[in-house]
Amino acid sequence: MKTILKNIILLSWLAIAMLPLVSCEDMLDNEQHGAYTPESFYMTDEQAEQALATVYAYYSNSGNYYNIYFLKNLLSDDFWSGGGNRGDNAQNEQINEYTFNADHPYLSAAFQNFYGVIYRANLILENLPGESPVQLRAMAEAKVFRALAYIDLISMWGAPPLVDHILTPNEYQQPNGDPAALWALVEKDLTEAIASNTLYEKTGVADNSSYRVTKQFAQALLGKAYVFQEKYAAAIPVLDQVIASGKYELLPGNQYENILQYTHENNSESLFELNYLNDPQNTAMSLYVMMTGWRSEKMILPESSDIYNGTWGFCNPQKELYDAFVAAEGPDGLRLKQTMKTYDQLAAEGYGIKSTDALYGVEGALMWKTRKVTGEFVEGVWGGSHNNIRIMRYPEVLLLAAEAHVKGGGAQAATYVNRVRTRAGLSPKGNVTMEDVALEKRLELCGESVRYQDMLRWGIAGKMSAQGTQTPTLLPNGTVTYAQLNSASVAGFKDRHRLLPFPQAELTNNPNITQNPGW
Repeated sequence: MKTILKNIILLSWLAIAMLPLVSCEDMLDNEQHGAYTPESFYMTDEQAEQALATVYAYYSNSGNYYNIYFLKNLLSDDFWSGGGNRGDNAQNEQINEYTFNADHPYLSAAFQNFYGVIYRANLILENLPGESPVQLRAMAEAKVFRALAYIDLISMWGAPPLVDHILTPNEYQQPNGDPAALWALVEKDLTEAIASNTLYEKTGVADNSSYRVTKQFAQALLGKAYVFQEKYAAAIPVLDQVIASGKYELLPGNQYENILQYTHENNSESLFELNYLNDPQNTAMSLYVMMTGWRSEKMILPESSDIYNGTWGFCNPQKELYDAFVAAEGPDGLRLKQTMKTYDQLAAEGYGIKSTDALYGVEGALMWKTRKVTGEFVEGVWGGSHNNIRIMRYPEVLLLAAEAHVKGGGAQAATYVNRVRTRAGLSPKGNVTMEDVALEKRLELCGESVRYQDMLRWGIAGKMSAQGTQTPTLLPNGTVTYAQLNSASVAGFKDRHRLLPFPQAELTNNPNITQNPGW
């Protein structure tokens, strides 16, 4: 399956060299350079495919994804920053502890990355003539990518600039967008992409083509946009259509531990994945992969283990997340034991901590669902993984739909929640509340970059008011100690964190952007 997309990825590097580049002066300064002009390049179906490949390649760049992943997950109540020791990565610590400011590099990089996607999508939408099915499909997929970027921008920054075309020099300094107009663009892009009837559709649950934007992925994003805006009546039929399509189903419960592993790529519950090749000529070292694996240099790994020896131990589960699992499904819960493993469980399998070491930022358990295994690494490329990154899985669709039904008066909330619960080995519920949906979503999708935005829109982010005042360390005997870090007046979620600050570099280059309150 990866060989099909390999041609697209290889074409993308040619296309990137041929297409106009984004200036690094600021995120809206898009002066065009290059040997090809829009008038001479966007002419054929092959060129349409090449242009679209640049959007896929840019979004799939592991360096771009690294910033988004750590920003979203470390801002949640599920993880500790971790690493080798205090100060191993001060940027991660600042995000996790809410001690960052507007010049934090993750903010700037993620913000620019989103607009990089938008820019590349706008090139396609503005320049393709739309005279063939291939060109029309490329335009529809570009609209989905633009909407995908804006959903994150709006939900985290509130009122980012609205850029729906290639800017001329006198337009570079765009002001804040109106949130209503921004959401309207998202809805328009996705509605038009769906209605174009050009997007791919899976033939059934066994079709493993989730490496391409599909009609059902576009529908799921539209439903997500509606839910984020509390337009529940609009969300219900769109999300119900994805579920009723019969093109997706949950994997069996005993396969859950491998749901994010390379052995289960493009499986029956994957709506969209970022595709990576097991090809040393087209693979680079991934900081995202290296950072999220266990701090294995400090550990004893049994000979039978396939855990990759050499990753760096960031993003470890908080005990409060573990306790939430236990309260929901017990200490021996099917899903819990496949999501994370406690010190005692690891010790029983022959794992341990070297007597002269300790695991910083570990509160008694290590993530298992997101573990890094030897088989996913490309031979000859240190830190280069060919494991796909999952952008959306079917459980998210089920739980977004359940939320819409609970809030919008629909009748299917329990049905959708119980599908997720049944796979997790839990008994079904007769009635479902919003609290049930929120808990199920936290447990099912932990570590998959959804919790932080949910906390913001559900109004529960204030529970992190003390996050960053202390940090744990797991000792070789299984004891957890805590070190005090910051006072509660310095660290932890505050009112101003309800929106991220616009990056300082953007404010410097664009005086028309108004900073978010409190920054």
